[in-house]
Amino acid sequence: MHFTAEQRLDDGVLERAFTLGEIPGIVWTPASACAPVPLILLGHPPLGLRKMYPRLVARARHSAAEGFATATIELPGSGDRPRWPAAEQARADLRRAMQAGEPVSDEIVDALILPLVEKAVPEWQATLDALLSLPEIGGPVGYSGGVISIGIRLAVVEPRIVAAGFFAGSFVPRAMFEEARQVTVPLHVLLQWDDEGNDRQAALELFDAFGSQEKTLHANMGGHTGVPQFAGDAAVQFFTRHLK
Repeated sequence: MHFTAEQRLDDGVLERAFTLGEIPGIVWTPASACAPVPLILLGHPPLGLRKMYPRLVARARHSAAEGFATATIELPGSGDRPRWPAAEQARADLRRAMQAGEPVSDEIVDALILPLVEKAVPEWQATLDALLSLPEIGGPVGYSGGVISIGIRLAVVEPRIVAAGFFAGSFVPRAMFEEARQVTVPLHVLLQWDDEGNDRQAALELFDAFGSQEKTLHANMGGHTGVPQFAGDAAVQFFTRHLK
């Protein structure tokens, strides 16, 4: 892990940009960390770190106030990372279907999401290796938000993740429903009831499929970007219960 930039935010949180091979990322640590602190991995949609930065740093600051370190990485094919033709074609097919008001087919969803999961999960695991080698970060580890299929796969294959918070707002391949049955860590799932880009019934079916004994669904009225502040507070409280 090579740190490329560092700054103190006005609340004292330390923000460091890094690269891990070809993977760019950011790690935030609390101002008052006097011992190794728990870590939350911040997932996000594949829109690029620059575009997502305001939302990510807000989540990081909120978490730091509760004593958590947080980190995120640029997803494969996003931001300044090299594009891959298959993903670009899938995105174009998705845009075309949505603009035409047509249903998004399983084939489009599979082509869009499954290769991303296959590429992103090993990168998250390599990043986790590097983050846990830092003296100020000691675990345990949670995963929060982002493409829910990436979170599902990580929760299944990565034993260091002991709790996860998911946002039910992205397309989910049918194959991921079977993987969801293998998830056993405590879950906090947020659903925006009127999310214009989300299949509500599919989100409810996915929640039902999760194998976790402790799983909570928080449904709020409003669209994709209308998540109320108290919903974010509840997510932090969930991680406080399970990571501290």
